[in-house]
Amino acid sequence: MDSSGKPKKKTAMDSDWENLPKDLLDLVLERLESISDYLAFSVVCKTWNGVAKNNRSQSRHTAPMLLISSDKEDTWNLYNVMNNKVLDLQLRLPSKRFCGSSKGWLIVLEDNFVVTLMNPFSMVDGCKEKENSIIRLPPLARLYEFRELDYHVYKATISADPILNAHDFIVTVIYGYFSNLAVIRPGKDTDWLYINFDFEDDFEFQQFHEVVHLGDKFYAPYNDDRIVSFDARDTIVPSDIISELEVKWGSLTPMGGFGSQCHANKTYIVDSNEKGFLIVKRYKKQEGICSDGKAVTFKFEIFELNFDKHELIEKETLDDAALFLGDNSSMFVLASKLPGCQPNCIYFTSDYQRSYWVPEDFGVYNIKTQSISKPYTTTAMTLLGRTKRPAIWVMPTCRQ
Repeated sequence: MDSSGKPKKKTAMDSDWENLPKDLLDLVLERLESISDYLAFSVVCKTWNGVAKNNRSQSRHTAPMLLISSDKEDTWNLYNVMNNKVLDLQLRLPSKRFCGSSKGWLIVLEDNFVVTLMNPFSMVDGCKEKENSIIRLPPLARLYEFRELDYHVYKATISADPILNAHDFIVTVIYGYFSNLAVIRPGKDTDWLYINFDFEDDFEFQQFHEVVHLGDKFYAPYNDDRIVSFDARDTIVPSDIISELEVKWGSLTPMGGFGSQCHANKTYIVDSNEKGFLIVKRYKKQEGICSDGKAVTFKFEIFELNFDKHELIEKETLDDAALFLGDNSSMFVLASKLPGCQPNCIYFTSDYQRSYWVPEDFGVYNIKTQSISKPYTTTAMTLLGRTKRPAIWVMPTCRQ
């Protein structure tokens, strides 16, 4: 009985779903075709979650999904752009801006400047929150007053899954007005290490846009021709680990290159399946829908780094690959392995531009035609139009 004396409504947890034979659950899982069904399967109970986690077929379901805030406080929707469906389930997450989405985890800055990692797929509305779904790190130093707490951390990333690699993962944040860098190894460090650079040409005024983990190092591009790298595996000694790589542009100078009047609004660095990385430049311009002076995206340019020659070469095609860009750690996927994914395209959302974000700035950029489309359902467009917080890409995961 509930508090009113009426019989309680039965839920999946009240039934004997947990004791169904594993072979039967495997057969059910094999018949699921969409990520929506797969996630719904994984949150029924602990046993089903374990079957989903260990099933080898789960890799074929893995595709980034768009996390969109709802009208309900601390509730978010998941939109699967691959099959144009908003999932029935909702996630219990704070109504804040997420400063990062990496390895299936979200990163948020709390009011006391504590950086917090959250596993969103352990926080399904109506289900019991799983253990280790929230990891709180030490607070960041507050160097000066910042206009909005939500934007004190510009972008954050993690090097590996915090549960599977509890003593061997690193969190990196770009924070503050001057895009300072800070790192922490949660299994080894008790506080953040604040990396100070001592390079020429007023380095402190250069703005980092993103950091990527590749091999044993982190890489962070700044300016039009510099990339900073540092090794943070063992003992972190900034003066010993930081190096600066000066790169040359190939046969074609980018729109944002030296002497150009058109500068990129955002620079991304993308791990291309651990074979190297891409530098992606995003260009915006003012349009009628943003008459208040805010700009929307109209073009992307992609460059590949040749480590041996320290040269960036423009790529005119991604072939079978697709990119997912925004406030998340940039993602590289193979479209042929994800039904519904458009190859040679960039899926993008509005992301933080130091002082504002533009809800209307999202879509799919076709690299071949250099055109932007918004092939989303009416429901998804309505949600995106009403959102009070920036939507963000997140990679679905399934853990006990």
